[in-house]
Amino acid sequence: MTDARFFPRLTGHFAAWVFACLASALLATVGASPVSAQEDPRSALFGDANISVELLAQELPRPGEEWTLALRFTPSAPEWHGYWSNPGDAGQGMRVELDLPEGWVMGEALYPVPERLLIGDLMNHIYEGEYTVLVPVQVPEDAVIERVPSLSGYVEFLACTDRVCVPQDAILEAGIGVGDFPKWRAQVAPLLDAEAAFELTPSALRVAIPLPESVPLPDPHVFVANTELVDYAATQTFRRDGDVLVAEIPLKFDDTQPAALEGILSFGDESGVRFAAAIGEVTARGEIIAGPTGDITPPLWTLALGALVGGLILNIMPCVFPILSLKALSLARAGESEAAARVEGIAYTVGVVLACVALGALMLALRAAGEQVGWAFQLQEPSVVVVLLLVAAAITANFAGVFELPSIDTGSGARKGAGGAFATGLLAAFAATPCTGPFMAAALGGALLLPTPLALVLFAMLGLGLALPFLLLGLVPALRNRLPRPGAWMDRFRTVMAIPMGLTALALVWLTAQLGGQGFAIFALVMTFGVVLALWVVGKLQRASKMAWPAFGLVAAPFLVFGAVALPASFERPSKDLAASLLKPREFSVMEVNNVTLSEGKPVFLWFTADWCVTCKVNESVAIEREDVRAAFEEAGVVAIVGDWTVRDEAITAFLTEQGAAGVPLYLWYEPGAGEPEQLPQILTPDTLIERAKRPR
Repeated sequence: MTDARFFPRLTGHFAAWVFACLASALLATVGASPVSAQEDPRSALFGDANISVELLAQELPRPGEEWTLALRFTPSAPEWHGYWSNPGDAGQGMRVELDLPEGWVMGEALYPVPERLLIGDLMNHIYEGEYTVLVPVQVPEDAVIERVPSLSGYVEFLACTDRVCVPQDAILEAGIGVGDFPKWRAQVAPLLDAEAAFELTPSALRVAIPLPESVPLPDPHVFVANTELVDYAATQTFRRDGDVLVAEIPLKFDDTQPAALEGILSFGDESGVRFAAAIGEVTARGEIIAGPTGDITPPLWTLALGALVGGLILNIMPCVFPILSLKALSLARAGESEAAARVEGIAYTVGVVLACVALGALMLALRAAGEQVGWAFQLQEPSVVVVLLLVAAAITANFAGVFELPSIDTGSGARKGAGGAFATGLLAAFAATPCTGPFMAAALGGALLLPTPLALVLFAMLGLGLALPFLLLGLVPALRNRLPRPGAWMDRFRTVMAIPMGLTALALVWLTAQLGGQGFAIFALVMTFGVVLALWVVGKLQRASKMAWPAFGLVAAPFLVFGAVALPASFERPSKDLAASLLKPREFSVMEVNNVTLSEGKPVFLWFTADWCVTCKVNESVAIEREDVRAAFEEAGVVAIVGDWTVRDEAITAFLTEQGAAGVPLYLWYEPGAGEPEQLPQILTPDTLIERAKRPR
């Protein structure tokens, strides 16, 4: 049999060795006999001396029913092995032909769960020892069966050791009533009743297999029947999400877009199940039960240290600067009493840590409930942004001296104690979340993969880092003594700090427009005006030493009621104008990335951004939205794709999770045929993208 399909698909030194053996055997056989198997299908060209095969049938066929035949393979010595239908990186699957009566239809061969054999970097899907492949045959209802039909056929396969491979073939003649069919049927991987789902990411095949959570999986592995798709030797990652097992397998042949997927899930104890999968959405959540967890998640102490340092750096980030004014005034006043300084330092720290842990716990709880959310998810909610706008406007008015707010520690002397410091800590942590991306990527990404208690430790370390300067000043007198003494400068400083806080309020007005449209932003602004007007009335009464806060309710209530009614009615998610970008990016989807890198064969710059992410906007103005970047991309043929995460998007959240990122910004560079993308720094320099585009390919 000289059919080209017979030759194994091999690579490397092992391939050369096997090919030489096949060529030698073929030449020797052809030289000995001038008649080929194609000319005489009843003669075997190679024989089955190394792994013998026989065709068996359990019983007489019955009209209208399925008749099961068995191909029983028996190695002549323990070192010989055969192959599954998809042999892996090397080897050859079986090909069988049966001479059936007219109208009788042979079905797809049914295999036992295969084994893995890794030789060098080549993964083989094999069977060691005796193994049986069942072949179903559908018998027509009008079949007249008086005796056992005369059944013959031809089979070709490959027999290998770890050093040599030899082609095998045999003429088949069916025998009846021989063999252990119940045992062989039990060895075949049963087909799942429920359909699985699969999707292709730019770097991996992800399969969701319905499997009860109670099924033990000592060493799971997915054998993919589709050829030229996955990296067979790569480590597979498995996650449990209730009664769904999610397998993630790195791609190797990423130019294939299958319409359906089949395979066998091996449990690792010689048992397993067959599955058939259709294209669909596959979750990225779940607890990792097998796979390269050491590669995905750094050691816990490393993540904790990264969270602590990231939180510490947040104290100088622009989006946290307005809150720094609160801390600066409070720290300056802390020198009045060592006891008060310690109490306020601890209270502030408790507020920050509690807020970070609460936000982290809420995020993890939502993800566990099936919601695709990430860090800073609260800023994707228009109602939360409106509340932040009201708070920012109130603090701006307080800093400007419009009124005194005893519940927030502003250094005005209105309230001294733990309550104000605690509230300041809560506010600082809540407002700092949009800026955590560049310094918390690894830690927050790891938190999505760790068990919940350990993940909450990382969020607590983030809060501790954010609160650390204030805590040290509260606990260490030597550091406090370096602060300026309290005095009139504090009032002037507070007035100056009204400027950045006012700019923050204006930025939140702009963000409400991005989230809910211009009408939504206008109504939010009207409600904010009413609250500020009510605070102005409070300030007038405070300076007159009169009861003030009841007036706030009377003035603010109509505006708050108006906002509660008008804001939901006016909400309309605006569409993004991608044409306004210099790079003319395409809108993100996994399919779009695959189409560009595979079908169009072009490099891709993929970036994820959000309007509430200050770091994202700085990067865009400094390093992305530039004329020289556009020119460099055009010259190199780079296609820009953007994912806007301003509002919640489950597809983007799932993709970020896959890349080990809990939030934005995220910048990825794809080279055609390279497989895994290159992750660029989260803080870009003006030349980062230009240099990357000009890099030789």
